Formats: sequence, structure tokens, C-alpha cells
Amino acid sequence: TIAPGGLPPGTPIAQARQSFGGVAGEYRLPDGGTRLEFRQGTYGKQTFMLDFDANGALVSSKQVLTPETFATITPGLTPEQVLMRIGHPAYVFPVGYQKLQVWNYRFAGMEGDCVVFQVSISNVTGIVSDAGPNTDPACSRGGDKSS
Repeated sequence: TIAPGGLPPGTPIAQARQSFGGVAGEYRLPDGGTRLEFRQGTYGKQTFMLDFDANGALVSSKQVLTPETFATITPGLTPEQVLMRIGHPAYVFPVGYQKLQVWNYRFAGMEGDCVVFQVSISNVTGIVSDAGPNTDPACSRGGDKSS
């Protein structure tokens, strides 16, 4: 089975949409093209973004759950900008006393299975207030990491 990152340039967007168990997100690019999000791997540890030109032909693909892409997630971004860069989180939890929600991204890396990348989004401003790695709460409670 081919991974989303293995589709050749020029692949039609309709073919990509029907592959890999379905599209997790779809985003409009500034040049009139489209970005498709595909989540893969155990616990959603890989997210591929496939960029198509305005004619619907694949231009590029990239696995975005990486330290390099995480480094672009900074305070002041909107939730839409976060989704466009790293896709949908594995899970979200509220932090009531801080009036924010925390988006959690599991990723495969040298850090091991118990590290997540977290993006805090203020309920008041609606923008990113903080982002960075943290311990996966599923590991600290000894529970199932598939929550």
C-alpha cells in the first residue's frame, strides 16, 4: 500500500481524495489550489499534507508532524492557521481555569511514545497563546494511548 507521501506529482486530486481511508481536512491555498490532510499511522502519529494546484494536480506532499513544522506554530496564530500547517489534533482537552483549550498532536520521533506537541488556544482571544512539547497524559496515568 502506498502512503499519502508516495503519490507521484501530477496525481489528480479526485484520486487522492478516494485513497488512504478518507480526507481528514481540506484547505484552500492562496494560489487557488487545495491542500488535503491525511492522518496515518498508529495513534495518528503521521499527518500528510498534499498540495494540489488550481487544476487539481498534485504538486507536493509532506509529513508535517515534525519538529521543523512544529517550530512554525507560534503564539498569535489562528486555529485555522494551525490546522493548515499541522492538521487536526489527536485529541483536545479544556483547561477551564486558564480559559483555553489544548490541542494535542502525537508524533513519531526520537522523543519516544510519551511526548505530544501541544497547542494552547485561548477561549478569550481565539488565538494560539503557547505551543511546545509535553508528556502525553496517557503515559503518566498508565492508560491506553489511543484516547
